[in-house]
Amino acid sequence: MKIRNVKQVISWCFFDFANSSYSAIISAVIFPVYFVSAIAGNAAGQGDLWWGRAISFSMAFVAITSPFLGGIADYSGKRKRLLFFYTLLCVVSVSFFSFLQRGMVLEGFVLIVLANIGMEGGLVFYNSFLPEITVREYQGRVSAWGYAVGYAGSILSLLFVLPLAKNGLYTETWVTVSLFFMIFSLPAFFWLPHDRENALSVFGAALKGGRYSLGALTKMLKNRPLRRFMLAFFIYEDGVNTVIVFSSIFASATLKFETSELILLYIVVQVTALTGAFLMAKPIDAWGPKKVLLLSLLAWSFVSVAAFFIVSKTLFLILASIAGLGLGTVQASSRAFFTQFIPLTHESEYFGMYSLAGKSSAIIGPLLFGTVSSVFGSQRPAILAVSLFFIAGLLIITYVEGGGPNINHFDEIS
Repeated sequence: MKIRNVKQVISWCFFDFANSSYSAIISAVIFPVYFVSAIAGNAAGQGDLWWGRAISFSMAFVAITSPFLGGIADYSGKRKRLLFFYTLLCVVSVSFFSFLQRGMVLEGFVLIVLANIGMEGGLVFYNSFLPEITVREYQGRVSAWGYAVGYAGSILSLLFVLPLAKNGLYTETWVTVSLFFMIFSLPAFFWLPHDRENALSVFGAALKGGRYSLGALTKMLKNRPLRRFMLAFFIYEDGVNTVIVFSSIFASATLKFETSELILLYIVVQVTALTGAFLMAKPIDAWGPKKVLLLSLLAWSFVSVAAFFIVSKTLFLILASIAGLGLGTVQASSRAFFTQFIPLTHESEYFGMYSLAGKSSAIIGPLLFGTVSSVFGSQRPAILAVSLFFIAGLLIITYVEGGGPNINHFDEIS
């Protein structure tokens, strides 16, 4: 049987559907513009700078703690409980956005950091369920299904809040995001594999998990294809994360998109991303994730360079559609590529390292964008600087061995 438990796969995908409300509205479209303009102000790029700091700080925390949390999940057996805790932290923090007023930059900074830690930290445990709910040769397409369902969640949540945002009802917008995330994440907590009963306490598991995470890192560094993949992932994922957290700010401040236009822009990106994820779900397994990843990075390199020159909203909408086609495939193919390196029973531990690379990369990009924007007084040089991440990642991935269909590179060092 290719899929071990259909309900588990559905609930796993639905969690992506749920958290996409946060990704779309809080990380990408409405709240970044609201924070930069209505809370912090963006005189001389100060709003960009504070937003970049909040994202970078939260990602740094997640990056540092992810390997240890992955170890705790493996050795204490409390993976689902930890996923619940991080989800609750995000949901509650977003609901508290309702109390923010103009000038409350520090309070907004703290809430953004807490919400983003809850969202991004929980993904360590969410991702680690993938090898358990389906066999290796189906992990690529299940990974892509998760992203595709997530894009549908982004579209639906944006349609929910569109009337609220257009009428300036931002308090109601943040509450809607919290409820959406909470309600649609419930199937995961009912149907995903249960926590294992284990004699180790959380503290004991943290110590053991920390040691084993260090051992996992040592093994990963000895595996040359994996080492190169992680370096490339670290670089190009930085570009992806930076574009996601600054795209709406760039469209609003530089191209003068209104709120309704920003939502339309993001919906178009999500529709094309969903289309790309579904179209490339089977090819990820059939062709191998490396080929799909290379095509995606090529598209992202073109998009980030072209954005520097664009002044038309229509052309930017077309460019964003191209980016969308590559968004789902770059994420799904990366995750599928990485699963080929994971030894059995060490899923959380290895995904902790995966998260460490992904979240660490999200520290540099937002700081770079905010700093370049502040120094030059323009976001165009900042978006051009981001293109270097995609080009460098593309070049490195080209030299990563393997990445074909159904290959387990861990066998090379066992």
